[in-house]
Amino acid sequence: MTLTLPTPRITDAESVPALRWGVIGVGIAGSFVAALHAHTPQRAVAVTSLRPERAAAFAAKHGIAIVHPTVDALVADPDIDAVYVATPHPLHHAQALAAIAHGKHVLIEKPIAMSAAEAREITGAGRRAGVLVMEAMWTRYLPQSDIVRQVIADGLIGDVHLVQADFGFVAPPDPAHRLWDPKLGGGALLDAGVYPISFASSVLGAPIAIHAIGATLPNGVDTRAHMAISYSGGGVSLLSTSLETILPIEAQVMGTKGRLKVLSPFFGPTGVEVAVGQFTDVEVATWRDERYPGMYDAMCGEAIAFASYVQDKRTESPLHPHAEVVAVMATIDEVRAQLAAASTPRGA
Repeated sequence: MTLTLPTPRITDAESVPALRWGVIGVGIAGSFVAALHAHTPQRAVAVTSLRPERAAAFAAKHGIAIVHPTVDALVADPDIDAVYVATPHPLHHAQALAAIAHGKHVLIEKPIAMSAAEAREITGAGRRAGVLVMEAMWTRYLPQSDIVRQVIADGLIGDVHLVQADFGFVAPPDPAHRLWDPKLGGGALLDAGVYPISFASSVLGAPIAIHAIGATLPNGVDTRAHMAISYSGGGVSLLSTSLETILPIEAQVMGTKGRLKVLSPFFGPTGVEVAVGQFTDVEVATWRDERYPGMYDAMCGEAIAFASYVQDKRTESPLHPHAEVVAVMATIDEVRAQLAAASTPRGA
């Protein structure tokens, strides 16, 4: 019998509301807005940045009509349906709360905030206001992630016991760069580690025990972290992240009947390989995502999902609920605390 993978369930971009977006920040937002305009009827209609000249250049490049002088002006704009927060991590909390206070739905770049406490405050405010609050963990909304969910739910690889995932690269040390500056949310965990931690969470749920080793600079920025995490269902994850090590950037799920691999880089649109059986008696099937010319074109998926949830009057994503967003941040909090404690000299 030939091994067959499930077909991904993809929402038609034309079937959801054509939201009008306000954009805060002009870094990764360029990729998001380009994907939004190329592959959906949704549009970015306004932008703001701490540096007005960058906001003006961004608006010109992406055909955005309005450049607001401040975040407050943007979130108060009555012609905006949703706000995309794409600034450095430490700014997410205040900017998301400002958008929510003006009744805007809000998509917040990962990580949603700097801590579980901030994440809890943001999501709670959204629920009370009756607006959608969603972390921009675009991986959750890729077709390959739907295949992963179906493979696991259908029992194709049996009972899941182990998840392995990593995201690491070598970044040249630069105290002025956000990756190395604690005031800008620097460190491997918040930038890259959130991806493998979130992936493991999507498969195994909330953790019950966390053990981490790694390295932290004197300024508190974590440069690498390796985690062994156990979960209430009996599963375990082995996760790694780094700013100073080149890692495969793969994710694997292993069970009693087989294993699943999300191809590198697993956080973007790549593909899924499933192997059922063991030793020499193995059937393998592969699905690859070849829809778009560029990796970040697939960021449109989270925008389409977001608009569908707005249409359904949801306040959270069913694929990435608030409790899980907070739990992932709590995991990062705990790992950072363990690394910091290990780097503190005895007696200090």
